[in-house]
Amino acid sequence: MHTKKLNTLISLALKWLLICLLIGFLSGTASAFFLVALQWATDLRLDNHWLIWLLPIGGFLVGLSYYYWGNDVVKGNNLLLEEYHEPKKVIPFKMAPLVLFGTIITHLFGGSAGREGTAVQMGGAIADQFKSIFKLTDNDRKTLLILGISSGFASVFGTPLTGAIFAIEVVFFSRINYKAIPLSFIVAYVSYFTVEIWQVAHTHYSIPFVPAMTITNLGYTVGVSILFGIAALLFSRGTHFWSGLFGKLIPYPPLRPFVGGAILAVVFLNFNFLKFEGLGVPAIVDSFSITSEWSDFLLKILFTSFTLGAGFKGGEVTPLFFVGATLGSALSLVVPLPMALLAGMGFVAVFSGATHTPIACTVMGMELFGLECGLFVAVACVIAYFASGSVGIYKSQIVKGPKYNFYQKLRRRDLKNL
Repeated sequence: MHTKKLNTLISLALKWLLICLLIGFLSGTASAFFLVALQWATDLRLDNHWLIWLLPIGGFLVGLSYYYWGNDVVKGNNLLLEEYHEPKKVIPFKMAPLVLFGTIITHLFGGSAGREGTAVQMGGAIADQFKSIFKLTDNDRKTLLILGISSGFASVFGTPLTGAIFAIEVVFFSRINYKAIPLSFIVAYVSYFTVEIWQVAHTHYSIPFVPAMTITNLGYTVGVSILFGIAALLFSRGTHFWSGLFGKLIPYPPLRPFVGGAILAVVFLNFNFLKFEGLGVPAIVDSFSITSEWSDFLLKILFTSFTLGAGFKGGEVTPLFFVGATLGSALSLVVPLPMALLAGMGFVAVFSGATHTPIACTVMGMELFGLECGLFVAVACVIAYFASGSVGIYKSQIVKGPKYNFYQKLRRRDLKNL
């Protein structure tokens, strides 16, 4: 009897290990291809800047593709969260090529967007196909979706620990099967090493000096972190605002990114806002050593929320890095902490506030910048998490726990707009 039970457990473990290997390899390969294609699109646009005049045409193509072929996957990351909370039907595989096409078009013609949403959606769409292949239950399907999110995030940013924790934390307040936790780490590392095998590089950042955490420095850290949380709030609210406005004013969905693209093209070209096009990675890297303009973080919030609200594809996380890093860099003019440390704190803290994932963001800070800055990063992520309001970038995310309780108390005091 014991032998039979042991054999069943071994068989189950091997099955899930195989699933992790397959999802990790396929998702990592998809992310590697995506990163190479994204770099190609970015380089082509920079060498031929007139391409930005085609942004409305690109937007129209993205809008048409989703209107006629992707209406059931247009919710993107929110669809993954909805299917996790209430499983209904397997996510169509077409989500992967549609979001890949939409994101490359967005970046080729200069839309201000990110990349995490694309990788996570590709990972989720790939992972969900294994439900029928391995004849899994709806509860097992929840685990598959965590694996898809984990592998997509880990592979696109080169942060396996963060990817594994983010996938769990973003759905934490829905029911989690505990076997998903170790599996999330396995698939994250498989996808991460798959990108490494394909020899696709990730961006590296450095914080050369970290001061001691004194009472004074703690005070400065708390102060700037509140500002990081407010920046996250502005980003989340801005994206939802523009999405609602475009939906209200333009009934035909493909015309929304067409009109939005035309407005962006005119503004970008007439005001020479090159740094706000695409991902904005060069501006993020510069913010660690060169003081950013005070307007940089506000303009990135405006342009990215407008781009995504209009219906272009991509993600929010890299723009959130941009917002946080440039805000932190600008604050170095008035806050006596090292510029690189402030930029790094903002980099992850704004992300923490907008996604309600302070643990994953703290780990990301240490993965990217080193363990030495861990205490500063942890304080920044937690404070920004509480200061960022009750609504994040993912409308379908369930927000409970201490943050939920905090804002429920504020609402009872009639502070309803937070």
